[in-house]
Amino acid sequence: MPGIDECLSEAMEIPGVLGASLVDWSSGLVLGAMGKGPDDDHEAAAAETTEVARAAVESGTFTADNGGRAPVEDIIITARGRYHLMRFLDTAFDSSVFLYLWLDRAEGNLAVAQFRLRALADKLVLV
Repeated sequence: MPGIDECLSEAMEIPGVLGASLVDWSSGLVLGAMGKGPDDDHEAAAAETTEVARAAVESGTFTADNGGRAPVEDIIITARGRYHLMRFLDTAFDSSVFLYLWLDRAEGNLAVAQFRLRALADKLVLV
């Protein structure tokens, strides 16, 4: 089972990925990062994506009938020329972590990236 660095390294192999990070959305801190961040700043991107993550997780719209599990699995934002993917992780602790990918739309495939991101999240081991 891979740790953070191995997981992010595998994420960077997904076609079109410009950068990947693991973010704690309760604090907005980057737990690990590889590649480029939007505006070359993983920390700023983490803080900004944290706001999106919090809005989704704390929304009553997305929490109905979740069976006690994290209400949101993925967030996908499309922007001119880029995709932003966030995959929430189920962890043994408070589950306030997500994997974040930043993709070039011309080079990447959103469906492939989402499928591979899900697989990475499922095998990531956080201790």
